[in-house]
Amino acid sequence: MIMKHLVFIFLMPLCVWSQPLYELVNPFIGTGGHGHTFPGATAPFGMVQLSPDTRIDGSWDGCSGYHYSDTVIYGFSHTHLSGTGVSDFGDILVMPVMGEPTLDREQYASRFSHDKEKASAGFYSVFLEDDAILAEMTTSTRVGFHKYTFSKEGKANFVIDLNHRDKLLDAQLRVVDAQTVEVLRRSEAWARDQYVYARISFDRPVELTLVDDGKGSMVSGKEFRSTSLAAAFSTNVSKGDIVKIRVALSPTGFDGARRNLGEISHWDFDKALREVQQLWDTELSKIEITTNDLQKRIIFYTALYHTMIQPNIAQDVDGYYRGRDHKIYRAEGFNYYSVFSLWDTFRAAHPLYTLIDKKRTADFITTFIKQYEQGGALPVWELASNETGCMIGYHAVPVIADAMIKGIKEFDYQKAYEAAKHSAMLDHLGLDAYKKQGFIAIDDEHESVSKTLEYAYDDWCIAQMARFLGKSADERLFVERSQYWKNVFDSSTKLMRPRRNGAWDTPFDPREVNNNFTEGNSWQYSFFVPQDVAGLVEAHGSPAEFEAKLDELFSLPSKTTGRKQVDITGLIGQYAHGNEPSHHMAYLYNYIGKPQKTSEKVRYILDNFYTNAPDGLIGNEDCGQMSAWYVLSSMGLYSVTPGQLKWSVTEPYFDAIRVRFEDGSTGFIGKATPKEEREYFGFRQLKGSKSDATPEISEVAVAPVFASPSRSFAGKTLVGLSGQGRIFYRINGDKKFQLYKKPFRIKNSAVIEAYSEYGGAQSKVVAATYIRRPNDFIVKLSQNPNPQYTAGGSDALTDGIAGSTNWRKGDWHGYQSTDFECTVDLRRNRKIQTITAGFLQDTRSWILMPTRVEFYAVDKKGNQQLLTFVDNTVAADNYDLIRKEFHCNVPVKTKQIRVKAYNFGTLPKWHQGAGGDAFIFVDEISVR
Repeated sequence: MIMKHLVFIFLMPLCVWSQPLYELVNPFIGTGGHGHTFPGATAPFGMVQLSPDTRIDGSWDGCSGYHYSDTVIYGFSHTHLSGTGVSDFGDILVMPVMGEPTLDREQYASRFSHDKEKASAGFYSVFLEDDAILAEMTTSTRVGFHKYTFSKEGKANFVIDLNHRDKLLDAQLRVVDAQTVEVLRRSEAWARDQYVYARISFDRPVELTLVDDGKGSMVSGKEFRSTSLAAAFSTNVSKGDIVKIRVALSPTGFDGARRNLGEISHWDFDKALREVQQLWDTELSKIEITTNDLQKRIIFYTALYHTMIQPNIAQDVDGYYRGRDHKIYRAEGFNYYSVFSLWDTFRAAHPLYTLIDKKRTADFITTFIKQYEQGGALPVWELASNETGCMIGYHAVPVIADAMIKGIKEFDYQKAYEAAKHSAMLDHLGLDAYKKQGFIAIDDEHESVSKTLEYAYDDWCIAQMARFLGKSADERLFVERSQYWKNVFDSSTKLMRPRRNGAWDTPFDPREVNNNFTEGNSWQYSFFVPQDVAGLVEAHGSPAEFEAKLDELFSLPSKTTGRKQVDITGLIGQYAHGNEPSHHMAYLYNYIGKPQKTSEKVRYILDNFYTNAPDGLIGNEDCGQMSAWYVLSSMGLYSVTPGQLKWSVTEPYFDAIRVRFEDGSTGFIGKATPKEEREYFGFRQLKGSKSDATPEISEVAVAPVFASPSRSFAGKTLVGLSGQGRIFYRINGDKKFQLYKKPFRIKNSAVIEAYSEYGGAQSKVVAATYIRRPNDFIVKLSQNPNPQYTAGGSDALTDGIAGSTNWRKGDWHGYQSTDFECTVDLRRNRKIQTITAGFLQDTRSWILMPTRVEFYAVDKKGNQQLLTFVDNTVAADNYDLIRKEFHCNVPVKTKQIRVKAYNFGTLPKWHQGAGGDAFIFVDEISVR
């Protein structure tokens, strides 16, 4: 018996479950905590995401419209974002309610319980407790299918609320017939101008019983148009009655929505559900894992599911789509997509697609090219044919380079290269300074360190493309630019560090989260050189020193300083798995011959940061990136450098993995699969080919560093320089540069330029501006500014250097939850004609003009005399970036003046940050 039992165990397959893969998907993973996912029904990469909305505001944890901690559903809308950090979508809300019709969301909303809520891939259901209605939903790519079962008789009303969520720019409602309604919802939020057309079809006649268009229109009408619009349609139901609704979306028009409705041309809910479940089974079966752990299977297939929710198909069934210029085009030979969270997804999601979704990857890139042609730029964070301008870099480029190197053919290489180079040669977002001096300084642009590093990587990807296409001059140019990371690497701290006025910014705390980094700090960006890991190791001195620095990253206390950043979660030391800049770091041990440390870190993350629970994601899902890390890492693969053929590999998490490729072939990864096979998994045929080569990185001279970051000085100031090799400088544009030997003094305002020479190379010229203060005033603050917005000290308020509208560069004093007051000591009695105080408004960033500014003269005893006050005239809901000077033109003789500015206070209901406290930003105070 013992022998038989042992033989039986040996012959048992490792995986004993045979249920369809869609049943292994738990859409509730990530709906709690800060995952920001939604549980509703959607098809793979579908236009429709039919899901409940439990939040009507744009709060952080309400970005997807749903949070697991909530107990009230306001309705079911047809578009949702998966895991983003900014709110949008929630279009075309439908909600059933019994009794007299109402358009008051607090009345048509219903309580619900998770005990009577279910979700799987392509399906969602919930019991609406207030009116005892069972709501069930499924979708096709472009159609949402509702099924409502009523537990009591009476009047059933179906609210269509076009006001739901973001600002309504234009809305239309047309009653086509007794069973059909057409609507347009044009709105403004993260996407500034979004169009959603819908055709809504009921399976029985319904009557328009209530409408509110803000104009007092009668329900007898057939067509309504307004910037505020909601309506209710009613029918009588008996106990047990079922009402079904199909809603087809279109970005192009009512005709597009009508044609799209043909995707589900019947009223058989179960048939529609089976069809979308089959779609999901087909997609999920591209990767088959072998494990006896059911929880891991659920986590894996839910992760794979989350990578297949977005990007979204954004064209009608006949190929028509709305372009970046909002004109209507027709896709020929490709499918047009939307929702590209590229700063997140270039890292793991798109490399995953190059493995299992090559045709779709080509379609993504053709979409990029069309957006470049129609809108003048590759997408950065594109949403519903709008460029949101969110995040940094030009990360469509690594997606293109990665596809090109991996042999994906179905897109125009030359046009893609043209678009990539165009992105790199623009003069916005710090690129002008980056190209001129080889790095971005605080003075040039906010998030300067992160932008320098990410531009450098993107430029390496362009160099890869140039090499592949035989463009040798461009290859040399972009290889050089890919080395600009060295200009923000501080060899004394072995960390990436911001530079101000040509110098290292001080004080420097690498744990501080501030406006020099994108959603992170120096620790979380100091290892982002994926294009030149060998160079980064060398910059640390040796592999052992690099290993020690990595060890320090993972072992430091997890507390960060500076600004509270909700994205920074999942901390292991200063490594933050809950946000994307850290995602490649555990794999860097592979580059110094310590794969066991990579394996240890990766396994810890897989075991602890992904669970089968609503809070089972350690940070924002970010349109599939968080889950793609899990999918690839559990396979023992990761693309540290998208744009390079090889994977960085580690021990597979599962007993075996089988991948079904689009050409019908399969690939297998097991515990015993040789490392070299895994490094080229999915692309073995390209090993040793042109794709397998990378641009040769040549030595680039690092720009010299000035000694002091201060721009203003009184009397004289000492100018010092440091760097490698010989340093040359000139003052105020002298014809010749002279050799720098030792620090020197200047007594007048000057611009000093310098460069380094070593190893036969010359660095970019870096400049520092020194401005002699126009006065010797002493500024005394009555309260301290926010630690993030000190502008270097109180003297900055009168140093003659006015802050620009880009307040993130650090030239402004910022005060939150308090008024501003300062006293300026003029050193002696002076005749004053004019006092001016500059303030800033950036409503989106919670910075509002003060409600009033008061100017005082102050005598020797501290008594103050009000000279004048100026009330603000800039509307708080004016979203333009505005700098405004408040003037006092009352002549007076005094030794001291005082300026008071009153804070706007609590942000109002219309503001996205409603209930929070406004900032006052002030700079510069001038006295004439």
